[in-house]
Amino acid sequence: MWSVPSSEYRSVNRLVLRSGLALAVVLAVGTIGYSVLGFGILDAAYQTLTTITTIGFGEVEPFGTAEKIFTMGFVLVGVGVALYSLTILLGAVVDGHLGTEWERRRMERDIAQFRGHAIVCGWGRVGRAAAFQLAQSGQQVVVVDADPDRLAVCPYPYVQGDATLDEVLKRAGLERAATLVATLDTDAASLFVTLTGRAINEKLTIIARARTEDAEQKFVRAGADRVVNPQRIGGNRVAAFALQPHVVDFLDVAMHDEDVEFRLEEVEIRPGSALAGGSVRETREREGTGALLLALRQKDSGEFVTNPPGDTQIREGDVVIAIGTEAQITELRRSAGEVRWLRRGKGPKRDAGGRSPG
Repeated sequence: MWSVPSSEYRSVNRLVLRSGLALAVVLAVGTIGYSVLGFGILDAAYQTLTTITTIGFGEVEPFGTAEKIFTMGFVLVGVGVALYSLTILLGAVVDGHLGTEWERRRMERDIAQFRGHAIVCGWGRVGRAAAFQLAQSGQQVVVVDADPDRLAVCPYPYVQGDATLDEVLKRAGLERAATLVATLDTDAASLFVTLTGRAINEKLTIIARARTEDAEQKFVRAGADRVVNPQRIGGNRVAAFALQPHVVDFLDVAMHDEDVEFRLEEVEIRPGSALAGGSVRETREREGTGALLLALRQKDSGEFVTNPPGDTQIREGDVVIAIGTEAQITELRRSAGEVRWLRRGKGPKRDAGGRSPG
């Protein structure tokens, strides 16, 4: 993978480009010169190539005084330029610069086609875990990091650069992304990424990692939708494993294990769906659904209603937390108007704003 700093690549690319142009100029000058002296175009090009490469097959046509004078001057200038240019080009190929440059350009073309993808800023421990889970769910992932050594082992499309720069985030497709995950080495850098992401894409869902409790409210004010404190979460999980280990194991399996029969999912009630305006009881009784509704998050209040009563009305924009088989969850999504590929599909089908169609 590409692991050389971008500044070095730009320097190598400029050198390769200049060498290629110099070689092209030498070939053009020689071909034109021999053509003026009466050679045909093919013979002129052949004579030029054999001269600058010092192959020495001999003259295409007998040389007169003018041809000898031109050739002597051309050899003094052209051979040196040609050999230097060929050395640079061969060195770039041997060192792998050209191959990695083509790989970088191919990756940029792929990223340019992404829509509704997730951008993970920071390829550290948290960033790697987040990217893995997103990719496992079928989401397209683009990683942004300034450290080439980290990116050398990144299995996802990536952009090397400072994630706090607008230009770098735009190269990662920020305007077309659905999710931005800020997990940089410092809260200040992640906060800057959050501000930039919210300013460029208002519909973006932003999840930020906070290293200190004081920074959490700053992230929210900057535009983050969710703020995660790994230390606090780690402490909570330690306590949960000590008090209710089987519950924690079940939640991990239900949410992350691809082989388990049941899935724990969230489903948003879309406008015009068959479930909007009905009750929880009616939803549970719908033929073919079968998914168990555990909780309902109402759009107006933002509060969770756990084990909602049967007469609770479901409205557009509410989010249902349900557990069931993949087929049951799929049927529930269709009824809710949230049509998208599930975990074993090709990734979520979303528009440029990150919303599922429907």
